[in-house]
Amino acid sequence: MQVEEPATHRLALLVEGDSEIEGALRELLEPEGWQIVLTANHAAALEQVKLRQFSLIVTAGRTSGADDLELLRKMRRFHSHTRMIIVTDESTPEDALDSMRERAFSYFAKPFSIESFKEMVAIAMSSPCWDDGIEVASATPDWINLFVRCDPHTADRLLQFMREIADLPEKELHDAGVAFREMLLNAMEHGGHFDPNQYVEISYMRTRKLVACRIKDPGEGFSLEELKHAALANPPEDPLRHALLREQLGLRPGGYGLLLARHLVDELLYNEQGNEVFLVKYLEQARTSTVPSS
Repeated sequence: MQVEEPATHRLALLVEGDSEIEGALRELLEPEGWQIVLTANHAAALEQVKLRQFSLIVTAGRTSGADDLELLRKMRRFHSHTRMIIVTDESTPEDALDSMRERAFSYFAKPFSIESFKEMVAIAMSSPCWDDGIEVASATPDWINLFVRCDPHTADRLLQFMREIADLPEKELHDAGVAFREMLLNAMEHGGHFDPNQYVEISYMRTRKLVACRIKDPGEGFSLEELKHAALANPPEDPLRHALLREQLGLRPGGYGLLLARHLVDELLYNEQGNEVFLVKYLEQARTSTVPSS
């Protein structure tokens, strides 16, 4: 097994990058002392990887997600822990899922927000350990089982993958994504104490009529009646009482996650122990569709 030496310089490789992606990388990386190498195609990028180790690789050409994923596999023969952010013009949910399975750092199919891309690059720059954070137990685009490290940056990476895999209408994608993020961070914080050695278990399911997600944390559980640090427990006359308690307990600002999630999804259920939550979001098309008469 090849043992890699740590990179002596922080190098980034941009493969077939357009001006917007290149500009975003220069804005973020160069002030921090990174060097950016530009290549015209996959073949040239692979030759560069044979010569030296890159801390970050970004593909942004007119290639498919499947093509970029094949480049990642080839690069891994030389550097097994390559951090690659795939940006592609042509993608399918299967491509995004395969990129997560193959431990790409992140995946963006055009069109996407350049600010979201910048946020992911910033995470890639600062994450000391990443490639064991999302473990795919089994997966199809409609049913995915994962183990995810209790780390906020890993949660952000997972959410970006799920945006590309879910293939939902915009409203359902936003609502389900926000609710999922809040419940995932709650599980990581209160069940896993943001301990990177702890993992949250996740199942995602998609049918014609709904999307559902099960999140199980590694903690001992809790009772909803005991959630004094959550906005859900505030009395009407004191809507900010939980904020003071969170500060006293040393918790991150917030506490609105459960309240927000209940508003955004149609069903939110906790198990008896309190360490497992199940979210259901019905699809708008299923709500309004009618069975055609024969």
